[in-house]
Formats: sequence, structure tokens, C-alpha cells
Amino acid sequence: MKLGGIDEAGRGPVIGPLVIAAVVVDEKNLSKLEALGVRDSKKLTPKRREKLFNEIIALLDDYVIIELSPEQIDGREGTMNEFEVENFIKALNSLKVKPDVIYIDAADVKEERFGEIIGKRLNFSPKIIAEHKADAKYLPVSAASILAKVMRDRAIEKLKEQYGEIGSGYPSDPRTRKFLEEYYKEHGKFPPIVRKSWKTLRKIEEKLKAQTQKKKGQLNLLDFLK
Repeated sequence: MKLGGIDEAGRGPVIGPLVIAAVVVDEKNLSKLEALGVRDSKKLTPKRREKLFNEIIALLDDYVIIELSPEQIDGREGTMNEFEVENFIKALNSLKVKPDVIYIDAADVKEERFGEIIGKRLNFSPKIIAEHKADAKYLPVSAASILAKVMRDRAIEKLKEQYGEIGSGYPSDPRTRKFLEEYYKEHGKFPPIVRKSWKTLRKIEEKLKAQTQKKKGQLNLLDFLK
């Protein structure tokens, strides 16, 4: 039996792409994936994930990786969930080897609904198991999560070569916020590698504008006191 798994990396960051990976593995190779130490990508170091990347691919019957740029994310028509569903469907329909069962890491509060929406639009009819934290429960999803995470990490490394220290790209990362603030101060806009629809950017913009207004106010007061 052929088993499929699908997951994404980089849904939340303000910088860089969202990467989706779909994999197909023969049931008999699950023990080999396990022996490699394949598990949820978040529990592995970047170095370990990178090492596993080619070892995983060698055991797969098929795989598809989709990289979605900040422009594509900003240009989406619906919510982030709908955008993810669209691209999960696109990735699964692009597989040449069709799995009998697909394990999906559900991005919707209602796991079943997430699976049903995807199932209706596939060009084949597998059994679908959509669950939260599927990347920690099912090896095909763990494998997909590692492939997606490695591709996202590589993309971020390339951006660092171009822009210097940008951090992880997550809004909660102080290095990322520092980079965005300094870039904005210098250029008066954000770099093309950001997701312009993210609230983080509006907050940074407002903060910096308020600081500029405050400085202007202080200067005016000093002029007045001359």
C-alpha cells in the first residue's frame, strides 16, 4: 500500500516563502524511515534535517515540493487556510504516484472538514486522515515536514547572503524585527522579501512614524526656545 503525507513550513513568518511538501512512501519502507530517525521536523536540528533530506528522498516513491513567494501569499484571494488548502490540493494532484491513504496535517480547527475539502478536489480517491499535529503522529507527514522545513531553511539562508542577518523570519524573533526596522529607516519601505499583508509590518511602520513625529516635535520645541 502507498501512503501519502503532506505538510508545510513557514506559514507564520513575515519573511520568505511558504513551502509545501507532499510525499508518497510504500508501507514497507516505513520502518526504514523510522530507523533513519524521521520525526516531526520541529524536534530536529537544522543540521540533522539537512542530513535526512536526501536519505528520505531515496526511500520515497514520489514527492512534490511547492515554494510560494511573499508576492503569491499577499496576492491570495481568501484566508491563509484557504490558500493552504488550494496549494495542498495542487501538490497532491501533481503526484505521479497516487497514494492509497493520505495523512494531512490539518490547518483548520475542524480536522475532518479540512480533509473533506481537500478530498473532494483531488484527481484520485484516497482514504484521507486529517489531524492536528499529524507531523508528530504519522511518518509520511514527518517526512514531508522535514522536506518542507529544509527547503524553507535553504531559502532563508539565501536571503541572509543577500540581506545579512534577518533572523528566522518570524515576527516574534527580535533579530527579524531589528532587521525590518533598520531596513525601513534606511529605505523608507520594506524589502521585497516580506509579506506585505502581515500586521507586523503595519505595527513597525506605525512605531517608526510615531518616533519620527516625536523627534520633529522636540525639534520644533527647541526652535521655539532659541
